[in-house]
Amino acid sequence: MLCAHPFILRPYRQSDAAEMSAAVRESTETVGRWMGWATPDYTDYDALCWFEYCNQSRAAGTAHEFGIFTNNDEFIGGCGLNEFSSINNLCNLGYWTRQSRQRSGAATSAVLALREFGLHRLKLSRIEIVVAEGNMASVGVARKVGATHECIAKNRLRVHGKPVAAHVFSFISAHDA
Repeated sequence: MLCAHPFILRPYRQSDAAEMSAAVRESTETVGRWMGWATPDYTDYDALCWFEYCNQSRAAGTAHEFGIFTNNDEFIGGCGLNEFSSINNLCNLGYWTRQSRQRSGAATSAVLALREFGLHRLKLSRIEIVVAEGNMASVGVARKVGATHECIAKNRLRVHGKPVAAHVFSFISAHDA
């Protein structure tokens, strides 16, 4: 569990499946525009499969995925460190917030907590945030937390099966700078 004041980041529990699937379905207009998995037919079973993948990835050290929750255990969204490169000592940082709780500071708090976790606890040299061009909400979060905007890379992501340009932001470890 990580503190992302006033939110909490914690591994998913099976009991979170119904709330997560409802949050995904609620968010197809906003999150689904950028993430192909956020569909109107997202089910509790889909959430449980995601949780199992997260548990296996955490055990293997290939990802650290968390749900974003309030102190009252209300599900707000998801975030994580993934796509680790052990050779280059870096990873990707991703986040999403359910539509009804967007602009609540949850993504910002989550990114700051994950930055600290990745750079200080995992001792990473670099963390990247890669955001599809046009996704101004996620670009806004990256800018708000002080990530360095490095470039717009052509064909960097695939959104709904099509290659798109993406903003590349980074956090760099002070001891490796």
